[in-house]
Amino acid sequence: MSLASLVDGSFRDPAGHVHQLNNRIFRTVTKVGAPSFKKVLETGFLNNLIENEDLVPFEIVQEPDILAQFPGAVYVLEHPHLQYISFPYEWSFSQLKQAALLHLDIAIKALKADITLTDASAYNVQFIGSKPIFIDHLSFKPYVDREYWMGHRQFCEQFLNPLLLRSKLGVAHNAWFRGNQEGISNENLSLLLPMRHKFSYKMLAHVILPAHLQRKALKQGISEKSSISNRKGLPRSGYQGMLSQLRNWIASLEPKGGSISAWGTYADENTYADSENKQKAAFIDKFIRKTQPKLTFDLGCNSGAFSEVALLAGTEQIIGFDFDQIALEKAFHRAKEKSLNLLPLYLDASNPSPSQGWQQSERPGFSQRANPDAVLALAFEHHLAIGKNIPLPQVINWIVSLAPNGIIEFIDKNDPTIKTMLSMREDIFHNYSQKYFEDALLQQANIIETCNVTGDGRTLYWYKRRA
Repeated sequence: MSLASLVDGSFRDPAGHVHQLNNRIFRTVTKVGAPSFKKVLETGFLNNLIENEDLVPFEIVQEPDILAQFPGAVYVLEHPHLQYISFPYEWSFSQLKQAALLHLDIAIKALKADITLTDASAYNVQFIGSKPIFIDHLSFKPYVDREYWMGHRQFCEQFLNPLLLRSKLGVAHNAWFRGNQEGISNENLSLLLPMRHKFSYKMLAHVILPAHLQRKALKQGISEKSSISNRKGLPRSGYQGMLSQLRNWIASLEPKGGSISAWGTYADENTYADSENKQKAAFIDKFIRKTQPKLTFDLGCNSGAFSEVALLAGTEQIIGFDFDQIALEKAFHRAKEKSLNLLPLYLDASNPSPSQGWQQSERPGFSQRANPDAVLALAFEHHLAIGKNIPLPQVINWIVSLAPNGIIEFIDKNDPTIKTMLSMREDIFHNYSQKYFEDALLQQANIIETCNVTGDGRTLYWYKRRA
């Protein structure tokens, strides 16, 4: 039997770790974590969360061969292998908001069952399609009367503050959160907030006052843990009130600077005629039915319209990527309203999420997390080749490297979109042509079929990568 390997992002918690073995996922519970896990398990609370689809299901392993892999574990749990792991710095505002509300809903339910959460990490939430789900079975412990909420600061940094950054200042959280994996600190957010935002009770309680106390503790040389332990504990009613207040506040937050962006209205205002959109959808439908991909990437997914076409044609799951915040919001709400297995994520394809964290492996990068069976790159390549000055062959090579089958749409310079892109800059793209595109594609793949979508040079290329 193969040896189990520790999942790179699962080394910090002394209560247990996550391991992978032959595409199966196991969570060990150590002597440190076993007492709390046993008590919480006996209450039935975890099973209630699972029945409500708020917690990843698990089974306690009894197989001797598996248990032999983890001799120091008191319990070994197995839970489903999530096909794609995403991170908070790749989520849209609405996704982060839904993840925050899930965390608080679980915390409120837990408190009623005499249980509390040991931390408040946004990385403990994943998405299956548009539905957030909690994944850490060891984040629960029995509630102790009048204990302080130890996860408060972490919740603010990884959930509340990134949402406030967008809601109050109109700044998306993605780049900042990616640069600082622990989120956005109270100290930094308090420095950015205009004075008019600082004096609401909620902002004072969850951002301004904690930032002041953190600065004071640092100045006096007191550790944050000591500072927290010296604070007066909360009665249960106060604890529950804090959680409910935060939930109501976050539920009311909406992104500032709202409905207009460079590409957010593209799906509704592009230069396609209805007949051309239908032709494009038919080509995608045919491709999916012929290739039968389980996992498909949709690069430049926009509002998710063609992701939906691919799902209806038979692909099991779509991971959509876009850099436009409004487009991502539309795609997420499409997935939610129609119960689509579509997960839209933020991606600047010229600067994808890298492998980072401890030893640059704690959070795997874009190319390390999945091997899709197919890729759709519709109205996408020109954003890199023209918009980012990346040589067209490199763009094609990168797209083809992602999946063995795919559709790439070529946009000619005669297209109104590229004319607009070039209207304010010099045209230095002398090798950007359909012939050059085809030559680059044929270096990597066979062209199975093409489809001319418009009269001014939009052409779909169905390719199959050569082994």
